[in-house]
Amino acid sequence: MKKILAMLLAMAMAFSLAACGSQSGGKKGADDIPDTMNSSDGKYEVAFVTDVGQLKDKSFNQGTWDGVKLYADEHKLSYKYYQPANGDAATDDDRYNAMKQAAEGGAKVVVCAGFLQAAALAKAAEEFPEVHFVFIDNNYALPGSNGEPLKNVASVEFQEEQAGYLAGYAVVKEGYVKLGFSGGGGGSNPACCRYGYGYVQGANAAAAELGVQVDMMYSWQYGGNYGASAELQSMISGWYNEGTEVVFACGGSMFNSITAAAAGAANEGAVVGVDTDQSGDSDTVVTSAMKGIGEAAQQAIGKSYDGKWDEIGGGVLKLGAKDNAVGLPTATWSMEKFTKEDYDKLFKGVQDGSIPVDADYEAGLEQAWSNLTLKIV
Repeated sequence: MKKILAMLLAMAMAFSLAACGSQSGGKKGADDIPDTMNSSDGKYEVAFVTDVGQLKDKSFNQGTWDGVKLYADEHKLSYKYYQPANGDAATDDDRYNAMKQAAEGGAKVVVCAGFLQAAALAKAAEEFPEVHFVFIDNNYALPGSNGEPLKNVASVEFQEEQAGYLAGYAVVKEGYVKLGFSGGGGGSNPACCRYGYGYVQGANAAAAELGVQVDMMYSWQYGGNYGASAELQSMISGWYNEGTEVVFACGGSMFNSITAAAAGAANEGAVVGVDTDQSGDSDTVVTSAMKGIGEAAQQAIGKSYDGKWDEIGGGVLKLGAKDNAVGLPTATWSMEKFTKEDYDKLFKGVQDGSIPVDADYEAGLEQAWSNLTLKIV
């Protein structure tokens, strides 16, 4: 049954990875739906508990929230978001309190974003067994206190290494040979680590095909959290001024510091966005390494309301290229040398496995690369 859900997700995500924001044809886009609403009974059926960073981070939180809003609005359901106290310094208690507030506020489904939610979510799920929890970016069946998977929790994992690979390959084929990667979470976020490792693999593969050498700056410095900062902007400005041409901005609101650095560089730098199509947020964005977080949230919420929760509860959905759940936004990218036809061929190879992409970043990142010099700072 979980394979059937993955197929349904794939059909919907094929569209979601190509477009976002306002839509034509009378159907609302996420930007058309307000972030706050007033429920007539003071209860909110569909809830979202944010990851660290801002709700409108133009990335992970916002992409997930957009999916929650779209489902709730289309089905005439009340909705609300909850942000754990203390921002990037939120504790497990802060996250649990946000989930508890959502459940006690009438939530039938609570979507939680980010791997840091695990301990709080396990506690909340046991306390509120009648509530369904969707755990975005978790790669294992979340256990309860008895060690058994919690049946009211459905986890969703993405193969970010594939999205990173596509982006790294594309920018090198476009002609960039001085690359950068700046990730959030201090290197502790598996999703960001997979994005970065895939980016390195794709860049090296494209460089080998072209017979060129590529240099890459690679850092979690000033990315211990996911927020914008003057320190991060200064570091990335230094990269651009020293010759870096394009930087993969992998970490929520860090994007704002990196695009500011790119725009202010002597020779305007380029940026690769993450999670959602970020081309509309800065002219510096050449493409984005995307995953269908919003669509996954919509489909999982739908399973709850359609009475089909048993198909996903207590398990993990692992989604990647084979499900059309990761990719690059060919309709909005600004690349010229790397064509859509080139991309389609590349994507098919990743999709059918003829182009393998390794996910084991802990073992593989610091290997000797044939056509890439990696400087980890």
